[in-house]
Amino acid sequence: MLDISGILQVFQESSLFGIHYEFQYLSSKSNIITSSGITINNLKSHREFNPSEDDIICVPGGAETNLDQNEFASFFKWLRNASSRGVRICSICSGAFILAQSGLLNGRFCTTHWSLADKLQIQFPKLHVKKSILFTKDGNIYTSAGLTTGIDLALFMLEELHGSEVTAKVARELVVYVRRDGEDKQLSIFLQYRSHQHQKVHAVQDWIIQNIQQKTNLETLAEHFYSSPRNLSRIFKSVTGITITAYRNKVRVEKATNLIKNSDFKMDHIAQLCGYTNARQLRDLLKTT
Repeated sequence: MLDISGILQVFQESSLFGIHYEFQYLSSKSNIITSSGITINNLKSHREFNPSEDDIICVPGGAETNLDQNEFASFFKWLRNASSRGVRICSICSGAFILAQSGLLNGRFCTTHWSLADKLQIQFPKLHVKKSILFTKDGNIYTSAGLTTGIDLALFMLEELHGSEVTAKVARELVVYVRRDGEDKQLSIFLQYRSHQHQKVHAVQDWIIQNIQQKTNLETLAEHFYSSPRNLSRIFKSVTGITITAYRNKVRVEKATNLIKNSDFKMDHIAQLCGYTNARQLRDLLKTT
């Protein structure tokens, strides 16, 4: 129940900004009792639906990680057929085992809850299971590690479909971090380098974004987070893959680019808003990116 509620809430919230989704709830039974004791009625069979490439299929996790191959053969076939038509298919937590049973994850990168990652890899050796990552995308197949990462994954898909502006608005409504896998270089820097689970580094990233106009050096930043400059630099790069300086420069470039396109500010003022003394410094940075 919780697995599916997070990802659904993201798409439900998008209706506040003019993006409307219709939800259908499918099961092999018309009525089920969830692991939390909640009864869900009027569920429909997958046979009633023929999803198109505009649809998204979400497979939540559960206590049982393996379905009977004979009993669910038609469902697995339905998933494979939907995938072949370009339908986005995603799993939350142990839902990855269901996608694996259907054959959709063969040869693909995927993830699941950290406590199940080894089991998933051993049981399905054709998979490329990635540990310690919030979610993966491989073609039109998406997998996420758990409940809250389902929200991260939903935000990722929402930006793919509708852009970063509406995604940021939905994220603010939900009061959650916006975390991305950082592999797509075209993604907004405000959403990149967020696929880790290191809360202190998330806090550093948030601080840099919110205070980009300040001329803060590494020593001051480290002191703010009760760390040494060397240790903070080491941790930051180990979990994000880039240095603090490189990350801050990327934030500056994106903010400057947005202000140049969407405001009437002069370059000197934009430079100050991005943490520089004059426009020449900002222009030099923009030339190197």
